[in-house]
Amino acid sequence: MKRIEQIEKLSDPNIDWDVVIVGGGATGLGCAVDAASRGFSTLLLEKYDFAKATSSRSTKLVHGGVRYLENGDVRLVLDALRERGRMKRNAPHLVKDQAFIIANYTYWDNFLYFFGLSFYDLLSFGFGYGRSKFISKEKVLKYMPTTVRQGLKGGVIYHDGQFDDSRMAVNLAETCIEKGGTVINYTSVDSIIHENGKITGVHVTDRETGKVYDIKAKAVINAAGIFGDDILGMDEPGKRKMIVPSQGVHLVLDMKFLQSDYAMMVPKTSDGRVLFVVPWHGKAIVGTTDTLVKESSLEPKALDEEVEFILKTASLYMNPAPTRKDVLSVFAGLRPLAAPEKEGKGTKEISRSHKIFVSKSNLITITGGKWTSYRHMAEDTINKAIKIGLIDDRKCVTKDMSIHGYRKNPNLKEHLYIYGSDEPKIHQLIKDNPEFGEKLSDKYDYTVAEVVWAVREEMARTVDDVLARRVRIQFLDSREAEAVAPKVAKIMAKELGKDEKWIDNQIHDYNIILENYFLTN
Repeated sequence: MKRIEQIEKLSDPNIDWDVVIVGGGATGLGCAVDAASRGFSTLLLEKYDFAKATSSRSTKLVHGGVRYLENGDVRLVLDALRERGRMKRNAPHLVKDQAFIIANYTYWDNFLYFFGLSFYDLLSFGFGYGRSKFISKEKVLKYMPTTVRQGLKGGVIYHDGQFDDSRMAVNLAETCIEKGGTVINYTSVDSIIHENGKITGVHVTDRETGKVYDIKAKAVINAAGIFGDDILGMDEPGKRKMIVPSQGVHLVLDMKFLQSDYAMMVPKTSDGRVLFVVPWHGKAIVGTTDTLVKESSLEPKALDEEVEFILKTASLYMNPAPTRKDVLSVFAGLRPLAAPEKEGKGTKEISRSHKIFVSKSNLITITGGKWTSYRHMAEDTINKAIKIGLIDDRKCVTKDMSIHGYRKNPNLKEHLYIYGSDEPKIHQLIKDNPEFGEKLSDKYDYTVAEVVWAVREEMARTVDDVLARRVRIQFLDSREAEAVAPKVAKIMAKELGKDEKWIDNQIHDYNIILENYFLTN
């Protein structure tokens, strides 16, 4: 997947685009894969990097949404459970089973959660990951030794999925290209072209060269997530905001606070939400929050009250209890929830199901939902374009379609497993260039080869692209990311043919980004 080859297609007068998608997060990439795999000429435009915003900042779970059962959203859970199964089946190199333990401190909770999770299993209808079961107090402590012992009455094990979100995004981009589509990062949509009151295309700028393109399209899909209102404003200036950003924060800890392959789920916190502690790439991720914010931001910052809420809640269930000084990295993401028709609703009351809006000029906007439902959201969106007559009727084929990198039964102890079928190519890269086998850091297994691969094959253009969304050090250990950034910048400069000034600028810009990932004591 090479950017120069993709950008050249924008100048090709022989390409008549059926579908143009604005936004390269989970939803946009899903739409691109769906459209391209149906045989439509497909173009996806991403202003920054793939999954730069919300889609790289999830809790790393592929799940049906246990807490939505309590609200009676059975249909929402049922759909998500089916998609959870498809996601694992189509991308087994990235999606794996994750067993969770709910530690209970009353006998009633043992019964309540076992019954509820058994119903959760039943809803899976063949798409399940594993059966729920009750376990004794002794087994809770055996499986998860850091659980608070006082008052413990037993626990329930249940199963959901876990994945690497931004790696999935990269693989979806690669899949789209393999199906004949075009995806380009660092390309902004500056305005929308209208003729006779209907959308006929978009004005586009390559942010690396400044070159401007006029792109004609039969259907334009707004999948810009938290920035979706910006695209809506281009179509209809002054339009009421359709998207409510809700912030979710996660803290990353050393595994000494979990000491288990099991994840912990706290089913009800002081504000009625759930909290997860999940093992991920050798660390423990703790989150999340759900805080309504007024403005969307590319690099949202965790609020002190959110951090304290997570630490306080975790201390009730984890021994030792984590403190601010134990946090290796903190990251915040904004969920693009569909705005309610009536103002005043809290984030818990705003629907998590996705919504599709069609403007008078035929701009299709998709918002809401979650990573687990990305494929279903994409299918519904392309079907909407068909239904309103923008493109011809072709059947969706993604339910059983493998994602790039597909590889059954990966070796999870080999840190390169997330590359799936591309893993041997990285080993070959090191074999051909032994110096590429050098580690970026003494603390982690990531190598020079992975930086080179990210630049050559995965459209990584900045240090942030590599350390945040290709090798993930930024999310696992922000201080170590700061330490290796100069080395990564030099490797990238050599690959991209950049000079010392570019290196200095990259390090400067990256350090500004990193400030939001540090947690001061």
